[in-house]
Amino acid sequence: VHHNVFKFYNDMKGRRKSGKSFFKEDLFFIDNEQFYMYHNGTEWNAHDRYCFVSPVLSEDSYVFKPFTNEPLVGVMRYPNEYLMSQGVKSGSKVTFTPESEYEFEVDGEKMYRIFDHQITLKL
Repeated sequence: VHHNVFKFYNDMKGRRKSGKSFFKEDLFFIDNEQFYMYHNGTEWNAHDRYCFVSPVLSEDSYVFKPFTNEPLVGVMRYPNEYLMSQGVKSGSKVTFTPESEYEFEVDGEKMYRIFDHQITLKL
């Protein structure tokens, strides 16, 4: 099992020294499967098979759409290495499979965490 050591800069609530992941001070051991993105001190980066997509507002149409965001369409914000190797970069408009998005808030903004294989098309 591969472990990573991460330093937490945010205000943590509760006892910092509790739990088996605690190493020392503000350092913690975590498994590869326990995180989806990381901040390198400058910017956020998607980890492993994950990427993060921002929803887009519903586009004007002659057909009535009873929702605020366009379904299954978003703007890639944090692609992983595989998607970047396929030409998908931050700012690319993409589509994704139904039921693939898991909602997160990143720096106060709603985003979907999606597996890279669930990105179906770069528009």
